[in-house]
Amino acid sequence: MYVPPQAFTGFGLGLLTEHYHDFLESEVPVDFVEVISEKFMVEAESSRVLRQVSERHPVTLHGVSMSIGYAGGPNCDYLRELRKLADAVDPLFISDHLTWSRIDRLHSHGPLPLPYTQGALDLVCRHVDLAQDIVGRSILFENPSSYIQYAYRDMEEWEFLSEMTRRTGCGILLDLNNIFNNSRNHGLDVNAYLHGLPAERVYEVHLGGNTKSRDALINTHDQPMCGDVWALYLQVTSLIGSVATMIERDSATPPLSDLLKELDIARGMAMASRRRRAMEAA
Repeated sequence: MYVPPQAFTGFGLGLLTEHYHDFLESEVPVDFVEVISEKFMVEAESSRVLRQVSERHPVTLHGVSMSIGYAGGPNCDYLRELRKLADAVDPLFISDHLTWSRIDRLHSHGPLPLPYTQGALDLVCRHVDLAQDIVGRSILFENPSSYIQYAYRDMEEWEFLSEMTRRTGCGILLDLNNIFNNSRNHGLDVNAYLHGLPAERVYEVHLGGNTKSRDALINTHDQPMCGDVWALYLQVTSLIGSVATMIERDSATPPLSDLLKELDIARGMAMASRRRRAMEAA
């Protein structure tokens, strides 16, 4: 079992291609940047950019293809490449998704949810142990946005996450837009979810936007946060205190100044919660 990562309470943005010049040529007022691990494992030019940016800002690595819930286990070659990247940039956190996305050589176009059963929990914990052994660090796993529900489960999602962190020493990346989407798509009890999580295992929060389809909210990361997600963020900072907070915007990329304004909103809300917690403790 790996020692949990050091807590970090800064505010960050994703390092997007459209904003490379800003990060390389100016002082961008962020506390860290988050990058998609796979992109910087394979692209030489992007890796050069990452090395330069990491001299100015701490970095977090966020993966999209570990497929920790795949029955055959994560790809060991992939994990070794991830370790090389982590050794090169010494990230604040390494994270991926509590999902599966492949069967043998076939890959889905997006992460798929797990059944929350005892058997799935045992399998995932074995895979998390393997991944952390190869990468050599504790890994954070993100709660998924889902568009289907399994007919049977032994436990709720937050119970699955809690037990997984207890057994493996991994952490949680809490995506608030995913929680909001699932509350609308499946009737998820948000209050039970947030109060059921082990607060000490939440190291990072993602904030993102969604798109409404005919039948569901889709986690698209192409819109600003809605008011309900901001309200969730205020609730989370009141419950668990300050953790690393990152704005996700993967497509329909706006000017960097727009994202920095959203990040300032998050800073202000976190500061307000911190003051309120201090007054209540006095």
